[in-house]
Order: sequence, then structure tokens, then C-alpha cells
Amino acid sequence: MTGAQARADDRMADVGLVRRLLIRPELGAVVGLVVVFVFFASQSPVFRSPAGIANWLDPAATLGIMAVAVALLMIGGEFDLSAGVLTGTSGLILVTLATRFGFNVWVAMLVGLVVALAVGFANGLIVTRTRLPSFIVTLGTFLMLQGINLGVTKAITGTVQVSGLRRAEGFEGANALFAGTIEIGGTSFRVAILWWVLVTAVATWVLVRSRAGNWIFAVGGNEQAARAVGVPAARTKIALFMTTAFAAWLVGSIMALRYTSVQANIGIGQEFIYIIAAVIGGCLLTGGYGSAVGAAIGAVIFGMADKGIVFLGWDADWFKFFLGAMLLLATLANRLVRRYAEEVRH
Repeated sequence: MTGAQARADDRMADVGLVRRLLIRPELGAVVGLVVVFVFFASQSPVFRSPAGIANWLDPAATLGIMAVAVALLMIGGEFDLSAGVLTGTSGLILVTLATRFGFNVWVAMLVGLVVALAVGFANGLIVTRTRLPSFIVTLGTFLMLQGINLGVTKAITGTVQVSGLRRAEGFEGANALFAGTIEIGGTSFRVAILWWVLVTAVATWVLVRSRAGNWIFAVGGNEQAARAVGVPAARTKIALFMTTAFAAWLVGSIMALRYTSVQANIGIGQEFIYIIAAVIGGCLLTGGYGSAVGAAIGAVIFGMADKGIVFLGWDADWFKFFLGAMLLLATLANRLVRRYAEEVRH
């Protein structure tokens, strides 16, 4: 029996409904979601209103798109510290090409996608060919992109911002598809929420229903064993880095179209938020364990806390305390769930 087959057999083992629920990586995130929602909803009627829900689902959506992609990469045993700044690079390419060089918005978005995928491919190729830690490789990419974003933007505009996207050809259609709103029961919700749901659904299907999902778990759990049984480890990891890059392009485009301008330093520091959301959602820092749904739930928790603190009139600085506390609690919970899962399987 191959390692991938053994892992699949473990996941399909008949251990009872309660035990299956207890070993799910999303368990801690679901509990956290309920606790955070009940707390803020009991304190603020606005928080639990349709308008309030739309308000905190908005930041959760863009964060969730990235958190899901980062979760896949973490399950595969790698990190991408360039993911945050790449969202800024993608947005800058879109706005700069459309406003300064007369590109149609759709063409500018396509160029941004090609560049983002190239960055993801380069990250994956360097990591798999050199065996250097992805932390170091993507930190280097992060610094280079940060410098490029700032230097090129200043050279073209003389400032650290590019604006004026609203006047570009093709803006209205692209804005409606990626950054518009939809009415549900008289409340406006951002279209980005639908993109988030779609990304989460596709990622979940890949993880639990496809051969590629088995490869991701295998290379993250034990790369050498995975290679020994024929898993294309290098190809899998490169694809995961490119998936993260695609998500960065999508989020960068959404934000650029929404605000019609981009700052050269946008996205810097967000890479840690993506990782924290994935950890809260059940991903292990050691790889081989986690879920896309859990990462999406982690993003919802962030969105609720971000807006809930504002609704309650608290100092926004408490949000950072919340992030740290949630990270520690999630890490401990994930460790306990993982240990219990291993005991059940054995």
C-alpha cells in the first residue's frame, strides 16, 4: 500500500460520527466562530443585523481568499511570505497600465495575472530545486517586490500612489464582476464574498475529492515518503505557490477596482494575517494537516473581531491583542486535535 493510499484509508476509516467530528481540523475554528459571534452579537444589535453581517463579511472575504490559498500551501509543507506584497504588485500593475499606458482594464488584469503566476512559479521552482526553506526564498521575494513596487511607482508617478482607474476603458464591467455589490433582502453585499465562497469550494474539492489533494497532504506530511511512492512533489509544490499567487492577483485586483487607486506599500504585513487565519482554521505549521473550510472560518473570525470591536466602541488596538490570543489558542487546540486524531487512527 502506498503512503497516499494509506492516508486516504485513514481518512475513510469508520471511526464513528462523533470521533470523525472531533478529529476534523476545522473543529477549533468552528468553536471559536460560535464563541466570537455570540459575544459580539449579544453586545451589539448592529453586529447581528443584516447590514452588520455584510459589514464584517466584507473584510473576511478578501482575507478568506488568501487564507484558503495559503492554507493549501501550508498543508503542502511550505510558506509564502511574499503573498501580501504580491497583492499590491498585482493592483499596481492593473492601475498603472490602465491609467498611465492606456491599457484596457481587462488586458491590464491579464498582464497582472501573468506576472503574479510567474512570481509564484519562480518561488516554487527555487524552493524545489535548491531545497532552501520557503521562508527564506519568499522573504527574498517579498523584499524585492516591496522595492519594485515603491521604486517603479515613484519613477512613473512621482508619488507612492497610482490613481484614476475609474476613467479607464473597461472599468465598469470589471468593477461589477470583481468589486461590485449584490442586493439580498434589501442589504448590499460585496461580490467578493461570492469569489471567496467559490475559491473555498474549489479548494475543498481539490483537497478531499481529487488525486492532487492526496499529493498535497502527502508532500506536506512526509515529502521523502511521497516521492518514494511516485508523488510528483516538485510539481505539486510549484502548483501550490502558483495558486497562492493567483489568489494574490485576485485580491489585488478586487481592491484596486474597489478603490480605483493603489498605494505602493499595500499588502505589506498581511502575509502574517493570512498564516494566522490558516492556523486558526486548523492548519499545522509543520504541514500535512488542515482544511480550506477551516481557513475560511478563520477569516470570518477575523472579520467579526475587526468590525465587532468597532461596533462596541473599543480601542482598535485591542484587535492586535485578539490576533495574538487567537493564534496561541488555535495552535494549542490544533495540537490536541492532531494528537487525538493520531490516537484514533492507531
